[in-house]
Amino acid sequence: MKYYLIAGEASGDLHASNLMAALKEEDPKAEFRFYGGDKMAAVGGTMVKHYRELAYMGFIPVLLHLPTILRNMKRCKADIAQWQPDVVILVDYPGFNLDIAKFVHEKGICKVYYYISPKIWAWKEYRIKNIRRDVDDLFSILPFEVEWFAERNYSVHYVGNPCVDAVEDWKRQEGSSEKPEKPQIAILAGSRRQEIKDNLGMMLEAAATFKEYKLVIAGAPNIDEAYYKKYIPKGLEVELRFGQTYQILNESVAALVTSGTATLETGILRVPQVVCYATPVGKFISWLKSKVLKVKYISLVNLIVDREMVQELVADRMTKENIIRCLGDILPAGKSRQQMLDDYEEMNRTLGGSGASKKAAQKMVELLKIRK
Repeated sequence: MKYYLIAGEASGDLHASNLMAALKEEDPKAEFRFYGGDKMAAVGGTMVKHYRELAYMGFIPVLLHLPTILRNMKRCKADIAQWQPDVVILVDYPGFNLDIAKFVHEKGICKVYYYISPKIWAWKEYRIKNIRRDVDDLFSILPFEVEWFAERNYSVHYVGNPCVDAVEDWKRQEGSSEKPEKPQIAILAGSRRQEIKDNLGMMLEAAATFKEYKLVIAGAPNIDEAYYKKYIPKGLEVELRFGQTYQILNESVAALVTSGTATLETGILRVPQVVCYATPVGKFISWLKSKVLKVKYISLVNLIVDREMVQELVADRMTKENIIRCLGDILPAGKSRQQMLDDYEEMNRTLGGSGASKKAAQKMVELLKIRK
């Protein structure tokens, strides 16, 4: 069968590539065509566009690059119509992908599957109407989404979380359980320049008050070393490493993490953490969060267990003093450390075991064969 996949950023490229590999096992004659990245290209098929030409985040960048985005969308629609796949598989990236789903549905070209749901349970809940209308099947990677969508009369398939697979694969291939001589704290300041600008300096200043610990920054793959150095306080001794996030976490006794998938990966690796997310005009953002967001928490670890097992220092709550207090509580001998480790076990049981990509691929192929 012919599979057309669309992933708009680095994490989507990773998860889509694993799904493609699993689809090849289920369907040896699988043909792939995609908007994606290097990891998807390594599996095989034809790359139409690299996600680097799609990944514009935030109102201003999107506005500035709107002509490019619209050209890419137009080309994608024409390419799908010309290639006539058996299914279009959308991977997160809702601003682009929901428009593609609408086009494919209206034209009656093929089935539309969504792998890794848009986070409409956090905001933009109105998009459920588009999903009901345009998406044939949604494959969820977060267990609480099953009930959330069911309450809104839409049934989804929970297949497990691919982050579990990614961590397990890393452990098998290169994971090391050795700890460095000097205990270390991991600093994960986000994958976007604005996040690093807003968070890194304060995270380092707070962590540096614990003199007995080495500080290690896990560098994002798309950010250069020079950019990080702009926000490292002068005179502070800190190590910056790229392409080793799991290894850095595994070596560390605790972590400061800017919210995102990294909070979940940190939890899967059982590293106590504090979530740090500073924003400009913090008080206004805190007020806006209370009015706009539909969820109590911003980190996936807390959303999965439905309580604040990890401290979230967001907007005006993120101060140097709060980071120091919360980090001290989860370092060895800290009063909250063991409880967090126990909570991680509950979270990991809720997620289920590895094999998300395989489960998703099996279900997709099964459904496609039934409906052909």
